[in-house]
Amino acid sequence: MLSFDRLRTLHAVAVHGSVNAAASVLHVTNSAVSQQIAKLEEELGEPLLERNGRGVKLTDSAALLVAHTERVLALMERAEAEFDAQRDAVIGEITVAVFSTGMRGLAPKALRLLTTAHPKLGIILKEREPQTALSWLIRGQVDLVVATDWENAPLPLVEGLSRQPLLDDIADIAVPANHRLASRKVVDLDDLAQEKWVSWHDGSICHDWLVHTLRSRGHELLVSHMAAEHATQLALVAAGLGICVIPRLGRDPLPQHVKIIGVRPALVRHVYALWREESTRRRAIAAAVEAFQTAADAARKEGGKRCATLS
Repeated sequence: MLSFDRLRTLHAVAVHGSVNAAASVLHVTNSAVSQQIAKLEEELGEPLLERNGRGVKLTDSAALLVAHTERVLALMERAEAEFDAQRDAVIGEITVAVFSTGMRGLAPKALRLLTTAHPKLGIILKEREPQTALSWLIRGQVDLVVATDWENAPLPLVEGLSRQPLLDDIADIAVPANHRLASRKVVDLDDLAQEKWVSWHDGSICHDWLVHTLRSRGHELLVSHMAAEHATQLALVAAGLGICVIPRLGRDPLPQHVKIIGVRPALVRHVYALWREESTRRRAIAAAVEAFQTAADAARKEGGKRCATLS
């Protein structure tokens, strides 16, 4: 009979593309991974991996084994979820990936609720942007993802994942205090067509969204500076070096010399929780989603207060 541990090792190599990456995920040495693959090849009497640049490529036989292993892993996860659903206590461990402003605006309250209500539940929190987090969720590297996308640029739906909306978050525009529009409470997006922007890095979900949003109105994004963190973007705005989009969720205290302006049409992004369908009956997942929903409800009320100050 084939060793499941060896099949799982082969699956990790297939998913992550190299022996080194698989070893890192499995928390073992490269040598241990190579030995497991070699023993599996010896059992089968044929090679499973081929060199492919810096990584490896699966043979046809290996691909067949990996496909079966994925089905077994999914079945085991479903069995664990059904068993877990029968227990009274929420115990075990889950890994949750959350986007950056969700880490500040939702995760602290959600985890405080979880650890208070379920002290035997271990939670590992990781900050990751939506594309990476979804990839990890599909591969089984995390159990729950809190992701966001923009209303006019949604992330694609992925088969096999369940989703629950948490809240809609509004974004405003941050301008220097001496900006020509600083006295306005609300501006049209077209009024900002010739502005220089402090944007996120090329290829990030928010940068690509901003390019798409402006182009849909016939304008090109004029970037003066790029920064990944909103606090850094606001510091650059305060220095008079451009304007930026600033969501209300997880918003830090504003630096001096920055003014917040509402914008028409509204810049809306959706925030939601995602998990694998096989995990739906896991009590830990249900409890975590409930905690994030409570945190999102509180953030929605806070966002409403911010909206009132702009109207």
